Amino acid sequence: MAREFGALLAREGIGLVYGGGHVGMMGHLADAALSAGGRVVGVIPQHLMRPEVAHQRLDELIVVDSMHTRKRTMAERSDAFVVLPGGFGTFDEMFEMVTWAQLRLHAKPVGMLNCLGYFDQLLAFLRHAAKEEFLRPQHRNLLLIETDATALLQRILRHPPSGTTDAGDLSRT
Repeated sequence: MAREFGALLAREGIGLVYGGGHVGMMGHLADAALSAGGRVVGVIPQHLMRPEVAHQRLDELIVVDSMHTRKRTMAERSDAFVVLPGGFGTFDEMFEMVTWAQLRLHAKPVGMLNCLGYFDQLLAFLRHAAKEEFLRPQHRNLLLIETDATALLQRILRHPPSGTTDAGDLSRT
């Protein structure tokens, strides 16, 4: 799914800003986008710059001082965010971007590619949090969820652009 999404971005002429790694899902995503002719920008903290972790064939590799700076830089350089299956780092970045949207620090779409049901249990927990009234109804749709890469990209592209008067109403999507 990561390779499919990377190639899709490149075919659609959409650049990729990501964590700068060459391993795992990040590596597959970047390699597919590059192979399909896409522009790929990596943002990686200095402590992860070891050659076996940092991708060496990107269009641009931005080396930053910390994980916090990495997230801020990726957020500033991106028009949207997409979550693929991953671990704690993925969850951290996803929840931070959704929280920033909730707080109206940005009005960029946050999409989740729920590959083979990977996020089903997390989504069940989020429904539970909403039922227990820890998540407000108007914030339920801050996370655009799809199981198909093309469908997710289309939802993201339909999202109101940042800075428009209706971009603040993120519950519309």
